[in-house]
Amino acid sequence: MKTPILDKLMELIDKEKVSFHMPGHKGKNTLIEWAKLIPYGDTTELPGLDNLHNAEGIIKESQELAAKAFGAKKTIYSVEGTTTGIYIALGTLTTPGDKILIQRECHKSVYNGAILNKLSLEYIYTNYNNKYQLYTGVDPLEVDNKLKDDPNIKVVVVTYPNYYGICSDIEKIAQIVHKHGRTLLVDEAHGSHFIFSEKLPVPALKAGADMTVQSIHKTLPSFTQTSMVHVGTDRVNIRKFNEMSNLYQTTSPSYLFMASLELARAYMEYEGKERLNRNIDCIYELMESLKSIDKVIIFTGDKDDRTIYHKDITKILLGIKGITGTQLSQMLMDNYGIYMEMSDFNYTLALTSLMNEPEDFNELLYAVEEIASHAPKEAKHFQIPNIPKPKIEMPIYEAYYSQKEEIHLKDSIGRISASFITPYPPGVPVLCPGEFITEELIDYIQLALDKGIEIIGLIGYNKEKIQVVS
Repeated sequence: MKTPILDKLMELIDKEKVSFHMPGHKGKNTLIEWAKLIPYGDTTELPGLDNLHNAEGIIKESQELAAKAFGAKKTIYSVEGTTTGIYIALGTLTTPGDKILIQRECHKSVYNGAILNKLSLEYIYTNYNNKYQLYTGVDPLEVDNKLKDDPNIKVVVVTYPNYYGICSDIEKIAQIVHKHGRTLLVDEAHGSHFIFSEKLPVPALKAGADMTVQSIHKTLPSFTQTSMVHVGTDRVNIRKFNEMSNLYQTTSPSYLFMASLELARAYMEYEGKERLNRNIDCIYELMESLKSIDKVIIFTGDKDDRTIYHKDITKILLGIKGITGTQLSQMLMDNYGIYMEMSDFNYTLALTSLMNEPEDFNELLYAVEEIASHAPKEAKHFQIPNIPKPKIEMPIYEAYYSQKEEIHLKDSIGRISASFITPYPPGVPVLCPGEFITEELIDYIQLALDKGIEIIGLIGYNKEKIQVVS
């Protein structure tokens, strides 16, 4: 019997490892004995088990408990992750043909949601911090200017925090959005833990967001693919919210996923807060120790960057001079059994959660210290230029569904892209469907290819072609 996925999972389970990656439960079977529920609790809408698409019983009660815990007026479980949660939220706040203002480096689910809901896009560009080679925060004044200049914008979509834990001034942004009579949707995928500690940035709902979507599985002890969509204000049409949830979510929602969401919330209310605060203290100690190690770079913020309003300390962004972030991540995994969340040329990211143990942080410190002691004297530092700003020629959904043709990159200048072209790192689209292809953009793509950066969206044997609108 051939079972390649299962075989690899069993191999991974048998390894002793330290998890600094998703999901937030860190592979620990510590909340309940899940073996008693799997597969027995994998069931359907039997009598008494309620229905996510018409919640009137236990699911309704569970979602109400979640709304109370997270400070929402109403909460719906998303058993298909934050991606579907974003689709639901955009469908709730807009009608087809509306225009929305989004961060250029937002998650691809926002772009896909715009396609599905037939929305036009306007961009606000996150600050690119040349000193640290990072996209940092959104300037609230730029949001204000965009909304002043374009009365057709209906919704503002902000990512808070970003992958690195950087937080914009979300309270100020909410005030500006509401001053102009618009609504604010916050992709809070990486911030579901904020509500449970005063040592962390303010939760988006508390800051005034109209809707938020949270990946509970990223930073809290819940299964992968489990998220929540929250309503924060009376500006949201609750009936439409329910309709959009029914439209986008599966008709066979997993009770194990819903139970996992419920358990994560209950655990945080009764025991998790203490563990979270303990780990935050451990992280502060770890950061101080890492800062004292020669060649180690720790990003904790930049006082000269006004777009960084707060930093989520549970996301540890570190590097070692003379070693790329990708190399460092590989060394940590191969030699120390420490698995990091992501890496790029300059950094690797430790995504911590309350389920990490103090010993995990000690192991990371020991490993980084040992690797740094053997790092080359000559520092390797790749300068990643800021992505050129594209020009929107047609709505994203029109370009996506258009007739397409494949042409060579060098022949695409002057054409309209029909694809997403995204380098990893940094994971920000260089081109989206409907955008005009310029020589400057092609030069950026070619530079990334020359440096060995993975480009998602290019086609052809040597990734030399691109899809354009016919």
